[in-house]
Amino acid sequence: MRPSDLNRPVPRASQRLHLPQDSSDGTASAVRVGLRAGQYVTCEPHELPFGELVLTDSSERHPHALDWQSERPVPLLKNVLRLTAPNAGFMTGPGTNSYLVGDAASGFAVIDPGPDHAAHLGRLFQAAGGDIRAIVCTHSHQDHSPGAQPLQALCEQHGGGKPPILGLPSASTAQPQHFFRPDRALYDGERLALTGADGIAHTLRAVFTPGHAANHVCLVLEEDGLLFCGDHILSGSTTIINPPDGDMSAYLESLAKLDALCTQEHIGFALPAHGCVLTGVHGVIERLTAHRLAREAKVLAALRADPQGDLDSWVVQAYGDVPSAAWPAARRSLLAHVERLRKLGMV
Repeated sequence: MRPSDLNRPVPRASQRLHLPQDSSDGTASAVRVGLRAGQYVTCEPHELPFGELVLTDSSERHPHALDWQSERPVPLLKNVLRLTAPNAGFMTGPGTNSYLVGDAASGFAVIDPGPDHAAHLGRLFQAAGGDIRAIVCTHSHQDHSPGAQPLQALCEQHGGGKPPILGLPSASTAQPQHFFRPDRALYDGERLALTGADGIAHTLRAVFTPGHAANHVCLVLEEDGLLFCGDHILSGSTTIINPPDGDMSAYLESLAKLDALCTQEHIGFALPAHGCVLTGVHGVIERLTAHRLAREAKVLAALRADPQGDLDSWVVQAYGDVPSAAWPAARRSLLAHVERLRKLGMV
């Protein structure tokens, strides 16, 4: 982490859960305190929960719980709640994070309603007080978008109107189970604004980021400097790039696009669809890009050493440092690297 990452702009004070702690001794930014299993734990900048503890300004006085659960929404800011779907697994980690942006005065936008899970959708509806103004899907994968229409129907059933389902339609390259059609397609750079009678605004801006899926979209909460990054950037793992809907070159280009955006606009936090809040976004993207290119170098070496091989033989050489149980998933990203190398004329 660069020193400047600890001095980045923080979210507007009016939406912080607590007033920032006194850091006059110079140590508050280097170590954060949270709760896990009811016990105080400390996290340093290199540890995954650190960003979440910074965003919530967690301390012994106001400790933020780090335990994953699906029963209650977790406040990250006064205008941002996270509710994790009960679909934990190898591909989903602790589960899909659904986010609620807004407040009682403005109503709420739901980002990634998740799977069609009645209890989860009911909790989202209740957390929003029934006032959901928009449902936005970052992409069409089964753990992100199937809950959109049932949640919309739930709002209608309770007289809350029909919030539009927004996002990008699945491309022709998507698998049948990932079919998705929003009520309206977003355009790159489009702003979705929620404003209450108190004048406080919550503005989400769409940023097209193809790569993990052809229809992947990230969202920037402009007033608070937050990036909702869907599956493009994950916490503690790398996302799968599965051709033909996934494209490694597009993924790397989208990473560079996000890096430039976050640097230019001083966006300090990334909220992924799986895992905890990330801080030092430039460093995260830098390490992720370096990891992808290092893996690609291993793929290239495997192809050159065994030009008559196939994905099963190449994965052993290129992904020998990961458990073999992960190789079926790794084969998909391996194929994406192979296709990229071939398009670049390197094999």
